Amino acid sequence: MTWWRDAVVYQIYPRSFRDSDGDGVGDLEGVRSQLDYLVWLGVDTLWLSPIYPSPMRDFGYDVADYTDVDQLFGSLEQFDQLVYDAHAKGLRILLDWVPNHTSDEHPWFSQSRASRDNQRRSWYVWRDAREDGSPPNNWVSAWKGESAWTWEGDTEQYYLHCFLESQPDLNWANVDVREAMHDTLRFWLDRGVDGFRMDVVHLLGKDLDVDDPDDLRALSHVPLNDVPVTHQYLRGIRSVLDEYGGERLSVGEVYLLDPHRVAAYYGDGDELHLSFNFASLYTPWDSLAWRQLIATTEAAMNGVGAWPTWVMSNHDNVRVATRLGGDGRRVRAAMTLLLTLRGTPFIYAGEELGLPDAYIPPDRAVDPGGRDGCRSPIPWSPGELHGWPATPWLPFVEGASRFSVETQRGDPTSILNFTRTLLDLRRGDDALRRGDVDDLEASEGLLRFIRRFDGRRVMVLVNFSMAPREVDIVGRLLLSSEAGGRVGRVAPGEAQIVELS
Repeated sequence: MTWWRDAVVYQIYPRSFRDSDGDGVGDLEGVRSQLDYLVWLGVDTLWLSPIYPSPMRDFGYDVADYTDVDQLFGSLEQFDQLVYDAHAKGLRILLDWVPNHTSDEHPWFSQSRASRDNQRRSWYVWRDAREDGSPPNNWVSAWKGESAWTWEGDTEQYYLHCFLESQPDLNWANVDVREAMHDTLRFWLDRGVDGFRMDVVHLLGKDLDVDDPDDLRALSHVPLNDVPVTHQYLRGIRSVLDEYGGERLSVGEVYLLDPHRVAAYYGDGDELHLSFNFASLYTPWDSLAWRQLIATTEAAMNGVGAWPTWVMSNHDNVRVATRLGGDGRRVRAAMTLLLTLRGTPFIYAGEELGLPDAYIPPDRAVDPGGRDGCRSPIPWSPGELHGWPATPWLPFVEGASRFSVETQRGDPTSILNFTRTLLDLRRGDDALRRGDVDDLEASEGLLRFIRRFDGRRVMVLVNFSMAPREVDIVGRLLLSSEAGGRVGRVAPGEAQIVELS
């Protein structure tokens, strides 16, 4: 059993976590200052969204240097101290790694665009125009429905960018690119990181000669790209991680919403260790829909001997509290589901507080993809600035004081304390961490399944409906998301964990 199968990963968006130096932007020292909080909460692994030098047009996912820390977040020395202190407290560190594209301010691209005969020209994807002057294919970028190709007049070719024009795609078909990117992994592995969340890794291989179907182009090319050579590149990446003893983790962002297609990126145990299952972010809050998703995921992952992942929110999507709405019962039920399904769960910072998306006035909006609302700052305490030393880069959520860590830690009925109790239960229960999923059923708005390990059975029940449901079971209630929960009756919106007799 490898460590990541037991772990709960906590995603930190550094800009919004905690500011230590008063510039309104969260930083590495801010993260380090809250390690004790994360230990208290009960998570195991921290995933840091990008901290590299960047012009920040895509807030760090446009990398200008893969082997340094942007001064906005601190320094390499502060990063090293964070890793040291996290490890001393039993926490692991994952870095976000962006292998598909760089910033157009990266020195590699500056050289590549300089001339057609530059030694780094082929480090990026350049193509001649079609006979009519149009782009080489009909691919659409992930932004604004525009072409994924930009014309460079000085050298009279198009370059590919699956995201912003300022994020040119690297050419992974070039062995020099692969070796250079492998070296960026080694740079951080040598500093002690425990692995990487790998941004849109399914994009690395590309078939540039194939147009996208016209009826799917509104999706952009990103969720359509699925090319066999990518698996070769992933095996190369995996070999780099394996140089470090087999305990360094790769978590792939494979933005393909079919779990069977996602499962292929685990390879034969020689590609990704884990891959995100994003279907959960778009599944309606409905018992039958969730039963189908769980069954499909179990079949896909078991078919290749892979370990699933589960996620309810992240830095690119509407927070679960906003997505599901309601009076907070659904948030607790969703957290219960997240932490009891078979697989590695990922908690987005603030999810344990039940944070909704913030309202962002037009004059405060900064993200080109409109994702500011889910990136609002973490409120640490009541008061005007909620524990931040200066006005933060984005507004807080409405009612931030009642959502704050300090307020909720003092309230035994809060979502924060519920999440901590749930994490503690999971950590001590082999059935919830490692058990198989059996007897998956859904009817009349009630989802239920059993986690079975070494003869022990734990049932999870989630009532998606607004009516109570009676259940004929005998056992001991381990945890309920609602006060007064009892075995045999699941209240509207309630989630229960029951040890069966």
